[in-house]
Amino acid sequence: MKRLVILFVLLMLAIGPVSAASYKIDSAHTYPNFTISHLGFSKMHGRFGKTKGSLDMDLSAGTGAVNITIDAASVDTGFKKRDDHLRSPDFFNVVEFPEITFKSSSVKFNGKSSAVVNGKLTIMGVSKDVSLNVSDIKCGKHPFNPKLNEVCGFNATTDVKRSDFGIKYGLPAIGDDVSIEIEVEATR
Repeated sequence: MKRLVILFVLLMLAIGPVSAASYKIDSAHTYPNFTISHLGFSKMHGRFGKTKGSLDMDLSAGTGAVNITIDAASVDTGFKKRDDHLRSPDFFNVVEFPEITFKSSSVKFNGKSSAVVNGKLTIMGVSKDVSLNVSDIKCGKHPFNPKLNEVCGFNATTDVKRSDFGIKYGLPAIGDDVSIEIEVEATR
């Protein structure tokens, strides 16, 4: 999420001075993905299909904020039985904890195309500090929809331990380390 803010700020700096702006996460073009070891034999990949949120930034002040909400029940690994298990109390417990959230606390830009966004990631009611590494920040006019004022995109990555969020089913056979990558697009 912080990467989004950093990404947007960097893109805006690249195209010139801009006043404070708000962006809405484009849920059709934003994909939180994860990778985890499956029994040590292979890597399992999954994604969440429903994401919403906002990004606010003031480039002249060098400030910003990101708020992202992921529908935990939208988990998709391409195998219904596994997805249903991931929705159960063994993993995401989506009935009791329907949302995964990220709320930024700070953004640090590293030039014009990358940033680090710090904030709180909350899964199953447990909040932990996480740093998102943001890269490939780009903003500009949408090439197919000139009615949009501006579109910004970037990639954000981080690694977490699922046990830190109380998800301990199958440890250690099913990996504890989870790599997260979020491809983001947002519109102004």
